[in-house]
Amino acid sequence: MKIEQLDDMDSDSCRSQGNYERQIVSVDAKRALVGAGARILFYPTLLYNVLRNMIETEFRWWDEVDEFLLLGAVPFPKDVPRLKKLGVGGVITLNEPYETLVPSSLYLAHGIDHLVIPTRDYLFAPSFSDISRAVQFIHQNASCSKTTYVHCKAGRGRSTTIVLCYLVEYKHMTPLAALEYVRSRRPRVLLAPSQWKAVQNYSKRRPCPRPHSPTGDEVLITKADLEGYHSTFDAGMELAIVPKGLKTKSKPMISKLSCLFASLKVSGYSIPATWRLPVSEARAC
Repeated sequence: MKIEQLDDMDSDSCRSQGNYERQIVSVDAKRALVGAGARILFYPTLLYNVLRNMIETEFRWWDEVDEFLLLGAVPFPKDVPRLKKLGVGGVITLNEPYETLVPSSLYLAHGIDHLVIPTRDYLFAPSFSDISRAVQFIHQNASCSKTTYVHCKAGRGRSTTIVLCYLVEYKHMTPLAALEYVRSRRPRVLLAPSQWKAVQNYSKRRPCPRPHSPTGDEVLITKADLEGYHSTFDAGMELAIVPKGLKTKSKPMISKLSCLFASLKVSGYSIPATWRLPVSEARAC
């Protein structure tokens, strides 16, 4: 009896494994088919885009999305000096090797960093980790007042995925608001279902920002600092956490505030258990 049960389990396991292997083969076949089609269509569609760019004034090769962010089509070697003049300090390439027209060495020769994230065209999106790398790359350049040029073949799908995730992360937009905004800057953007899903998943999985002091110029006043003053407190209130950079400075700073608290008529008033006071006011005292 036990032997028969084991045989049944083995057969079920084999069937399950067989289904899984068939799914893998199906996905691989789809990727191979799309990849072959993308290779065949690359140069015809590239030529089509070049002709439209020459004929239609509104068909721009790249568009400014943000002060330090450009979204566009695959650049040619002659475009590198132009990008440098525009303040571009970094380029993100979403193309596969056969689509890439500018080598990294040429970017580096012009002082431009190059991040390559090969992504198959049409139906595919970058992975979550690749999106995170690209978003941080854009943010680091923007922090140094450098523009980042994000491109794929036509500047419609793969590159737009990265740009949307950046707007979600650092401009605090919803995916839909980010898409509408980018369309207002570059109307022909078009995402495949997998690319739109990648943006939505990134929005859900990105880490929440930690609370911090924007200027680092704040001091925490706690209940213990107010001992000796007749006031009422809510014993159940939670006290905020002192920012890391202020932990070693809080005690001497509190002592400097003693003259300020001495002048307050606290009797008969209710003072909150957590009170933040700018350092500048303490120094004025």
